[in-house]
Amino acid sequence: MTDVAIAGGGLAGLVAARYLAGQGHDVTVFERADAVGGRVRSREVDGFTLDRGFQVLFTGYPAVRAELDLDALDLRGFSPGATIARPAHRSTLADPFRAPTDAVASALNTDVTFMDKLTTLRLRRALRSEDPETLFDGPDETIREYLVRWGFSEAFLSKFAEPFYGGITLDRSLTTDAGVFRYTFAMLTRGETVVPADGMGAIPAQLADRAREAGAHIETGTPVRAVDAAGGEATVETDGESITADAVVVATDPHAARELTGVEAVPTEARSCVTQYFALDRRTLDTGRKLILNAAGERPNTVAPLSAVAPEYAPDGRTLLSAMTLGDPDAGDEELATAVTDALVTWYPEHRFDALEHLATDRVEFAQFDQPPGFRDDLPAVDAPDGPVYLAGDYTEWSSIQGAMQSGRAAADAAAEDL
Repeated sequence: MTDVAIAGGGLAGLVAARYLAGQGHDVTVFERADAVGGRVRSREVDGFTLDRGFQVLFTGYPAVRAELDLDALDLRGFSPGATIARPAHRSTLADPFRAPTDAVASALNTDVTFMDKLTTLRLRRALRSEDPETLFDGPDETIREYLVRWGFSEAFLSKFAEPFYGGITLDRSLTTDAGVFRYTFAMLTRGETVVPADGMGAIPAQLADRAREAGAHIETGTPVRAVDAAGGEATVETDGESITADAVVVATDPHAARELTGVEAVPTEARSCVTQYFALDRRTLDTGRKLILNAAGERPNTVAPLSAVAPEYAPDGRTLLSAMTLGDPDAGDEELATAVTDALVTWYPEHRFDALEHLATDRVEFAQFDQPPGFRDDLPAVDAPDGPVYLAGDYTEWSSIQGAMQSGRAAADAAAEDL
């Protein structure tokens, strides 16, 4: 039986482990943290479920449908569209095909033009049926350039696209590769935006269970310090142990992957974000289960009514909100929390937020790697390292849950073929 070592127990590593173990290989996953998941984690604070930064799952992603038992995750969905907010003003903008109850409110929305609404429907029709494999094809251009080319107004860009896609790409300037927009926009029309009832951490937990069922072993609290590939075999160094394997899959974060493999093409330019969690007494904001977009500023970029979407995220009688600020601002946690409170007060002057409780702050320094136009041309292949060593991470595809899971399958296929 061949031995395969996998460094990293995030989504990519767990998918790779399942497939390799399922083909009869003796697979061991080494995860440095005390639990699997990588960037996709959840924790409990005072009875609230807090994900590591604001994260959602697009059920339209092909890899999500292939790798996960969605029914078992007990999913809770956001309403399609969003609430556009600025001082003393809120409006609804939604896909009338997926949110027919919001069709009238969207039609009457004056934050964007009538032509913007028609153009959105044209774009929806153009991308909805396109093969996912071709959605990244096209000229090297930014999201902003792509939307302008389609004819969207500056009002649509500033009031909707900047905060909404700022939340997806962590880039409010819309300078990310337009392919990321096309792919995610298409997936939004084909599926739902959801979170598991038990938090996003339920996703890697399910993947880990599936990997174990296939025969893989998972060791947490075991960082991989070095990988050496020579003579047709590879050696993995952990704390106090040296393991020889027929193949190694490096599924760590980008910085560690570059250090372990020496592959300089692994991208390490990061986009960061700060997510803050707030509790208040049970109150229903009129956004329902829609994301709130800040059309007037960047602090915060978005607010998510998490317990309205997933009541399990909060104790009975309590409301959980999350607010995301892009980048890694110098402002302290309390200063950012004050900015969130101030924004809510201006958006909802009919409410009081004196009792808004700041529960926690997550500063995620490496939330995504930078994805400028044409970025995919420079990404490493899964078999880029020397010897029987393979890369598994979204940095071989694009920065997303789809990219992570897809890369895990690709790395497993490459390793299995060579073995």
